[in-house]
Amino acid sequence: MSRIWKLPVPIIDGVTVDIKDALITVKWPKGELSYTHVDGVHVAVEGTEIVVTVDSDSHKNFRWLTRTLISNMIEWVTNGFVKKLLVLWVWYAAKVQGKNLELKLGYSHPINHPLPDGITAEIEQDPKGETVVVISGIDKQLVGEQAAKIRSYRKPEPYKGKWVRYLGEFIQMKAGKTAV
Repeated sequence: MSRIWKLPVPIIDGVTVDIKDALITVKWPKGELSYTHVDGVHVAVEGTEIVVTVDSDSHKNFRWLTRTLISNMIEWVTNGFVKKLLVLWVWYAAKVQGKNLELKLGYSHPINHPLPDGITAEIEQDPKGETVVVISGIDKQLVGEQAAKIRSYRKPEPYKGKWVRYLGEFIQMKAGKTAV
């Protein structure tokens, strides 16, 4: 059984951690994240480390969860999080216009996907010349949610593997019809 919950969470230089009652806020120049932990869990800053303790064994699972979420918040605020989407088809295109991502995915109209605060999008080209949409931000949940919404506009089809998919995603291909 892992005992990672016993380890204190190190605070990286430049990161500010504020704890008020049950609200934990992690700040960095890129932004800030916050988390409200469960009653029965105690979080304290000791020097350059954060220590998580619990009142009783009935809260021991929350101890692990709280420690992991705090550790992840510190990592995400400093490094950020990125999801890449590959837009595969000859006539498909994507471009960023302010806080909107405009996608041309074969429908009769372009799709304007509004990006929430804290999320940025960039358009790149991969070595094969395909369009790559890079979604980045400090909140892993929000970045993943936006990437999944963009992917849902045109999910990859199983015969050629075209349309919108995650970069590096494996698509199980189906065999097409063959003439006898």
